[in-house]
This record gives sequence, structure tokens and C-alpha cells, in this order.
Amino acid sequence: MRGFPAIHAGAPVRDAIDLMVWPCFSLSKRPRHRPLSHRRAGDHLRVSIQAAGPGLATLWDADLLIWAVSQLAEGRDRGLEPGPLLRAPAFQVLRFLGRGTGRAQYAALVQALERLAASEVETTLGATTAEGQRFHWIERWTADGDGLIILLPEWLWTAVVVRRRVLRIDRAYLRLTGGVERWLWRLLRRHAGLSTGWTITLADLQARSGSLARPVDFIADLRGIARRGVLAGYVLTLVRHHGWEALHAARSTESVHSAAVVPGDKPGVSSTDGEGGL
Repeated sequence: MRGFPAIHAGAPVRDAIDLMVWPCFSLSKRPRHRPLSHRRAGDHLRVSIQAAGPGLATLWDADLLIWAVSQLAEGRDRGLEPGPLLRAPAFQVLRFLGRGTGRAQYAALVQALERLAASEVETTLGATTAEGQRFHWIERWTADGDGLIILLPEWLWTAVVVRRRVLRIDRAYLRLTGGVERWLWRLLRRHAGLSTGWTITLADLQARSGSLARPVDFIADLRGIARRGVLAGYVLTLVRHHGWEALHAARSTESVHSAAVVPGDKPGVSSTDGEGGL
């Protein structure tokens, strides 16, 4: 199994849109075994794990999927034919994600791969049948003398290479340390435009998060983030929206994304329902 060699030089950081707007990953570094489940606009997504498993994949584990999506998208843009089987030295993956390459970082990388491989996904998003698809965030992985060999699910490969549902993201995201901050940034990247911005109620944000925190505590965290005023290139303001406490977010005038519009990228929709079916 040779796999598609990772393109580590000059590959922009990108992510799959569906992974950014649905509650796909745990927001906590503590092990979570309770499933994530969400329904919206006729679609559903559920992520679960066996009781004896290592816990659901976290938002920090999902950085590995960001690396994988970036490699697939760059290979496609270079006119190559990237497949779902990727190969790369582990240190290249860590460096791409801005992480160290010490023993602790390698151990954390292995643990992340295990959680991604153990998390089972059932969804109708992008599926061709009403029953949907079932897969793992990583179908399998191994390591040899040349590095990591990672098999991605066909669902993710299709979303990136065929459907081209990707967005460039700023490396500042990878430096965010809080789970709620990371989750919120991903959602804002999908929806908050430079000129019009995006407004959404705090209650709706809480409902979309999949967090196990009490709603009152989660909303308190959102208020705290909003009151700081800025989140990695976004200007945040607490407002009233149709009588509800809400968050308004817009990209700062200095764009940090350098992102071309791709199919499905509709930043600037100023509505809690403006998700284009996502």
C-alpha cells in the first residue's frame, strides 16, 4: 500500500465545509462516550463509539483531518489524482499543524488517530440514498519505516475531491486552545462575511454545538468569548436579534483567509437559517 504522498510544501490549510458546520467532534479533551447527534434541514449526523472505546474524536484530533483535506485539495488543484489512502512521515504532519515533534507530540498523534478510527459516523449528508452512509473518520491507519499510512473514508474523499466542499482556513485557528473557541471559529468561517457578517442567537449556537455542558454554562462561555471582541480575525458583538440575545460576527477588514469562493461557500448570510441546506 503506497498511498498518495503528502504534498507538504506550500499546501494551503483547508477544511471540509460539512465538518465545520455540524457537531462532528467532542469539544472537550476529557474522554466523551455519549454520542453526538444532530438533525437539520432533512439531514442527520450521528457520531458514536463503543462503550470500551477510547472516546469520541475531539476538535484537536480533527486537526489531522484538516491536514488530510489540505493534502487532497492541493493534489486535486495540481492536476494529480489523490486517492483516499495518504502516506506521510509523522513529523511532516506535526509540522504542518504547527506542533512540536517531541515524544509527547508523537504519542498524542497516535492517540488522536485511534480516536478518529474508533468514532463511527452515520449520516445522510452527501449520501446518494435515504439510508445514508456509515464510516469512521479514519477507516484504518498504520505506520512503517517511511511514516504514516492513513485510509480516509470515501465520504470525505468525495466531499473534497469530487464535490469540492472545502474552505481555506487561517493558521490562527490551529493555535486556538479552547474547545468552544475552536468550534465557534469553524462555524464563523463558514458563515460570517466581511461586509454583512452573520447574526445568530446564543441559544441556537448552543443547540448546534453538541456540547455536554449545561446550556447556561455554554452560553456563559459564548458571552465571555464575545466580550473579548475578537476571535482570530473575526469581530464579535453581542446584540439583540428578534428579541433574543445573539452574536454578530464579521471578518475583520484585514482578511486573514485569502480564500477563493468555492461551491457551497456563501459567507455573509445574515440569518439563523441561512445555511444553504447544511
